[in-house]
Amino acid sequence: MSIAVPGDRFGLIFDRFIIALILLNILAIMLETVASINASYENIFYYFEVFSVAVFTIEYLLRVWSCTEDKVNDYSNPITGRIKYIMSPMAIIDLLAFLPFYLTMFFAIDLRILRILRMLRLLKLTRYSEALSVVWAVLTKQRRALTAAFFIMLVALLFTSSIIYLFEHKVQPEKFSSIPESMWWALATLTTVGYGDVTPITNGGKLFAGMTMILAIGLAALPIGVIATGFANEIQKHEFIVTWRLIAKVPLFSDLNADQIANIAGMLTPLLVPPGHVVVKQGDNADAMFFIITGEVEVEIKTNPVILRPGDFFGEAGILRESVRMADVISQTECQLLELRKEKFNELIRMFPELGVHVEDVMESRINDNTDITTKTLSPS
Repeated sequence: MSIAVPGDRFGLIFDRFIIALILLNILAIMLETVASINASYENIFYYFEVFSVAVFTIEYLLRVWSCTEDKVNDYSNPITGRIKYIMSPMAIIDLLAFLPFYLTMFFAIDLRILRILRMLRLLKLTRYSEALSVVWAVLTKQRRALTAAFFIMLVALLFTSSIIYLFEHKVQPEKFSSIPESMWWALATLTTVGYGDVTPITNGGKLFAGMTMILAIGLAALPIGVIATGFANEIQKHEFIVTWRLIAKVPLFSDLNADQIANIAGMLTPLLVPPGHVVVKQGDNADAMFFIITGEVEVEIKTNPVILRPGDFFGEAGILRESVRMADVISQTECQLLELRKEKFNELIRMFPELGVHVEDVMESRINDNTDITTKTLSPS
């Protein structure tokens, strides 16, 4: 996970710096393989490598030192906590980002091997990239299902290579000389790659190859299905967590417990609108109300426009009165909103009647305030 937290400007800048440094390292590694470029800029590549290793080393040491603040993963113990962190997958990836450089001081390492080890720095992006974090989470949580799928494929590989060996060994002893040699054909067929460099020529071998191809379609779908299901679950979980955090910022829901917020989370839809966007248009049917998480909106009331800020809500009057929209509501800044559709609003009120009472009280207060201002405006001076 990234070290930056919401509102932590320095942490965000540091995260972006590390991401840029990792990408530049990958670019440098690739350019070093071009002989002409490497000959011209060899010293620059070396100094950039030294700088990168210094940054990655300091980052790693600071993470090891500060990991005791992480109570979620139980790293609080100053000794065992740090050992546990050092053995974690992300810490090992961080270590591999700079360890090969120091190893060259004590061991003679082939530059080609060293270059490949340096490419492992790309894995550090999983800490800073939400997309790569999702991939890692899917592989981790679906490891049992993926292990089962690959075990089935391994059994199929052994079975098909054994059978094709029986059919083809006598007529093609050089290509099917043993079961291990036959595994190349079986692997190419089961993965539906089909290179065609090794093919059966006997009738029995061709018939069995056809059956294997049909079987391969289903086998190839096993890990794909597991990963696709994992991605769907992770995305749904991420959306739920985002909605949960947004709900927690709404004062109207501040007194609800975790179970109640969980019930509400499925009813609300996060929205991000740009400045100047007409969120609600006068005269339209009232089909939803909105809660403001960040930003400001203006309710275009002719006599007295009203500015609403984070924690406020709008659009409730049309739903409660079952009428059309009474005014335009325009975003003054970029706004993060939660939309509650009319049918979900009615469901919410049935679940939590006290919320309905509060919403109605706010609506009546706004109407009375607007009426008072209108009366003062129209009254003779």
